[in-house]
Formats: sequence, C-alpha cells, structure tokens
Amino acid sequence: MPTALTLHGAAIDIAPGALATLGARVLARCPAHRIVIIADQTVAALYGDKAVAAFAPAEFPPLLLTFPAGEKHKSRSTWGTLTDQMIAAGCGRDTVVVALGGGVTGDLAGFVAATYLRGIPYVQVPSTLLAMIDSSIGGKTGVDTSAGKNLVGAFHHPALVVTDPRLLSTLPPKELRLGLAEAIKHGVIADAAYFGWIATGLRQILHGDRPDDETALRLVQRSVEIKVQVVRQDEREAGLRKVLNFGHTIGHAVEQVTGYGVAHGEAVAIGMVAEAIMAERLRLAERGLADAIATVCDAAGLPVRLPEHVSPAEVVTATRTDKKARAGHVEYALPRALGEMAGSETQYGVRVTDADALRALEHL
Repeated sequence: MPTALTLHGAAIDIAPGALATLGARVLARCPAHRIVIIADQTVAALYGDKAVAAFAPAEFPPLLLTFPAGEKHKSRSTWGTLTDQMIAAGCGRDTVVVALGGGVTGDLAGFVAATYLRGIPYVQVPSTLLAMIDSSIGGKTGVDTSAGKNLVGAFHHPALVVTDPRLLSTLPPKELRLGLAEAIKHGVIADAAYFGWIATGLRQILHGDRPDDETALRLVQRSVEIKVQVVRQDEREAGLRKVLNFGHTIGHAVEQVTGYGVAHGEAVAIGMVAEAIMAERLRLAERGLADAIATVCDAAGLPVRLPEHVSPAEVVTATRTDKKARAGHVEYALPRALGEMAGSETQYGVRVTDADALRALEHL
C-alpha cells in the first residue's frame, strides 16, 4: 500500500510507480512557474526524460541540469555552476528545484535550493535505497570541503519527498547493499524487531540483487518511519537526533582518509562496528552487541574492518574535524542494546577520548 507521512511540513509519499505521476504530485504541493530538475549524469540517463515527461503538458518544460556523478562533485564548485545556470535561465523565486538521484544529488540540490535567492522550495526524488531511507529526509543539505564532509550547508526541509521503490530496479547490487547499512543502523538505534527482520530476511531483500515490491516497500517504509519519529522530536540535532549519527563519526573519518574511495554505506558499516566496540569497552553496552552488528553487516556484503592501507591513528585524527566535535572533544552516538541508545543523560552525545577510539579501531 502507498504510504504518506509528514515531517516539518514536508509530505513524504512512498508508492511503487510514483515517478510516473511526479508532475502532478509536485505541482499540487508546490505551484510553480519554473521547474529545475537536478540530477547526476548517470541518473539523468536513466530517469531524466521520464521525470521531464511527467510534467507534460507544461507551459515551460522543466529545465534538466546535470553534473558528474560521485561524492567528489558534491562541492562548492558544482554548487556554483548549478546556481549560475539557474541565474542564466532566468529562474525566479517562483521556481521549484527537484533533486532526482541519490544522497549526493539530494544534499547538493537541496543546498542550491536553500541558498538560491535566499531560499526556494525543493522536492526530493530519491533513486537509491540510501537516499530513500536517510538523506532525503530531515532537511539537511550541504556540500563537502577538503577538510571533511558536509561542513558547508543549511537546514532546508523539502516541500515534498516522492519515493518510488521501483527505482531500485536499476540500482547496481552494490548500491543496494550500501543502502542496507542505514537500514541496519535504524534497527540498532530504534527497533530490535526491525533489525531482526533484516537479519533473517537478507536473502529476500537481496533476492536477484533487488527486493520485490512488497519487501522494498516494507524496508523503505519502516526506515522512513524511524527517521521521521526521531527528527520530529529534534530537527536541529540538539539531542535525540544525534542517535542518527551512530556509525557516522568513524564512518565519515574513513571516507575522508580514503579520499572517498570507501563508499558511505561501507564506511558506516565499519563505523557501526567500531562504535559498538567503544560502547562495550566503556561498559555502556553488553558484550556481543558489536558481534551481532558485524554479523549482519558481513552477511549483507558490507565491510566490518578498516581497509589494510588505513591506520586507526589517521582515522582518529580525522574525527577531530567532524562537525559533531565540541570544545576539542569528539562526541559519538553509542548503542546500549539493539533498539536502544546510550547517552540520554548527555543529550545522546557521548564524549570518547582519542585513546579509547584508537583502541576500538585497533580491535577491528
């Protein structure tokens, strides 16, 4: 069954086949004079024409803007190019940006919308599992710098999120597995039963390298529900929303030191195991939690240890530039048990010394 949720004014529509009715959905929510669709070149080749056609007939056909695929292009340079193209096209405040693609596109196009003419509406149309269940929801937009990920950005909620699980049919098998890292994270932080469903249902989820409609809908829907429940209570990450960072402090550092050679989902899987080890060593979690997480990640085809060429020390050094660092200390979101996070007394940010972080990484 199609699913509709709301978050901070954003309608979240989850329905197989939703891309075909994208135009009607967008214009019903955001009446606009101009539509600008932003997609990377890979996604544009797959779905660009279909997205444009979904707005027909229109007085002004959508303007499709593309950029090279890849995390390294989520940059201030690409942001500048896209905004310059919109200015040249005469886009005014009655323009709506449509972010068509994965997390890179959503973050980048959302930042374009947040900053163009001091802010215009935008719509998320996620094409990857990772984007469907994580980055398209919550209002975080931004670009990377050489010093780290998402260091320049803004909170800017989409007016609408249109999620079509059938877009997973063209997702490379590796990308599907990368998205599972976030779904596993959602189980750890909020729902032990969901974690168990993923653990026992991996064969079904990855059947033929992609799930059927029913499985895909359940996977996307439950993860979205969890993220919405958290973000509704804490939009700007002052407390509870920090739990969504589980696995990400180490994960972002791994991405940074490898020059983004390790994909986000892979890095998060490594980060979850390392941070669960931290929780065990700090006696916040019982022994065995890290092993349980590692077992599921490994079965999903995700890495659970650092690449051979990466040293634990350089990862720890990279965590110091993480945007979650406070007063020279690095804060982590650490689990207490499956479905429960530690640190409620400290607004879910647990300070971990570099020495303890290093020992956890060495344990990997």
